[in-house]
Amino acid sequence: MLGNLSDKFENALRKLSGKAEISESNVRESMDDVRTALLEADVHYEVAENFCQRVLQESLGEKVLKAVEPGQQMIKIVHDELVRLLGGDEAVDAAQRGDAYVPGQTSADSELLYVSPGPTIVMMCGLQGSGKTTTCGKLAAYLKKKGKSVMLCAADLQRPAAVTQLQVLADQVQREVEGAGVVSFYGEPDKCAAYGKAVGVAVDVCRNALRKAKEIKADVLILDTAGRLHINDELMGELRRVNAALMPQNILLVIDAMTGQDAVNSAKAFNDQLELDGVVLTKFDSDTRGGAALTVREVTGKPIKFIGVGEKLDALESFHPTRIAGRILGMGDIVSLVEKAQEQVTEEEAEALQAKMAQGKMTMDDFLVQLKRIRKMGSMKSLLGMMPGIGKALKDLPIEEKQIDRTEAIIQSMTMKERRDVELLNNSRRRRISRGSGTSQQDVSQLVKGFEMVSMLGQQMSGMGMLGRMKSMAGLGGAGMPPMGPGGMPGMAKGSTKQAPKYKERKKRKR
Repeated sequence: MLGNLSDKFENALRKLSGKAEISESNVRESMDDVRTALLEADVHYEVAENFCQRVLQESLGEKVLKAVEPGQQMIKIVHDELVRLLGGDEAVDAAQRGDAYVPGQTSADSELLYVSPGPTIVMMCGLQGSGKTTTCGKLAAYLKKKGKSVMLCAADLQRPAAVTQLQVLADQVQREVEGAGVVSFYGEPDKCAAYGKAVGVAVDVCRNALRKAKEIKADVLILDTAGRLHINDELMGELRRVNAALMPQNILLVIDAMTGQDAVNSAKAFNDQLELDGVVLTKFDSDTRGGAALTVREVTGKPIKFIGVGEKLDALESFHPTRIAGRILGMGDIVSLVEKAQEQVTEEEAEALQAKMAQGKMTMDDFLVQLKRIRKMGSMKSLLGMMPGIGKALKDLPIEEKQIDRTEAIIQSMTMKERRDVELLNNSRRRRISRGSGTSQQDVSQLVKGFEMVSMLGQQMSGMGMLGRMKSMAGLGGAGMPPMGPGGMPGMAKGSTKQAPKYKERKKRKR
């Protein structure tokens, strides 16, 4: 969602590159472009104006280093102010003090407030259509992976389908999401008929859910409260009653990032009625302009706690201001990329694959396992976008996720012997595999070439000690290297990459 904003920031800051020094005139010129970019991203006018004024004051102050190029210095200043705008003041302050700081974390804003003994109560509120019920399921999955026992309570009684939807989500999270925690459901669908006829029906359901959560010793109780198409007295009255009866430790507002500035207005209205603890932005991966993310903290004073980055149950992430600021300025987000890889690859698995790659014994089964792990990490375009400099270069490159499906189909059409030894794949076998997988013989040949190149690269990196250094940097042991699809890179369109010349020479010598 930040691609357009990132381009405009880059164009604005490029004007300072090559300048001998930072002056008020050239900074003001760049800030005019930045202000325009923020307004086009649907950022509130006052927020955009204040941001540009802070950057201008900081760039012309005593902290500017004359030994650093103006363009680089401005990127640092703009990055720090973006982090502040997004709610990460602690990161900037720690960096300026010279203190040790873990990138992407803010001690006060990055996680929920937990109580002991439990259960910790999380009250989810928001307007209809913001993705509140789905976000409840995603949050349960997020907490389950952290080893928490979670109960989902269906307190949205004005929509009987919402009760069923939450129950289905709870069952799905418990069944499909890996984690040490347990997810259960509590609902009273029979109370839907009484809803609206008597005051306090939803409060009774929440009280009963809390009693049940204590019985089963759940760590977290998530309340999926009712929403409306717009903010009204009836909605806020019910939320206040639930808040007064259960005293939740966390009140989170779910807002749709695609609604832009209107989402911020809703957040302010909710915060005026309830004391919010944070905001969850849904549809953060969509083609939105980013105004809500850049404005909500400044207007409401409440941090963004989580962002929804996809439709799957595991597509909920903690919001890290430093990482989002880095993405906006084209710096990538290598920390998040490493974390995603570590979720999929254990240290033992990484070491085992490293040993196989070093000995040239990696098989197509290993290749397939790595491909599936990468798919769990997210779309290929989003993963490449986290790499510094890569996302910009590949912005217009045709990356087709369906090519990964073809790669899986090709490998699964091979026999066990063929997967262990690709040297067996003569023309006859390749024709059979292409027919079985619904692909062309050329696709099979390209996959084999890609596999052989990855195997050779693994041996070379092992000989140079590169895998060990990668392990120390990322905790992956080289196992996080993406396997190549039929087109050379995973998901890349066919014919978009060519064999490296050195690889061709080695193949000739081998023959």
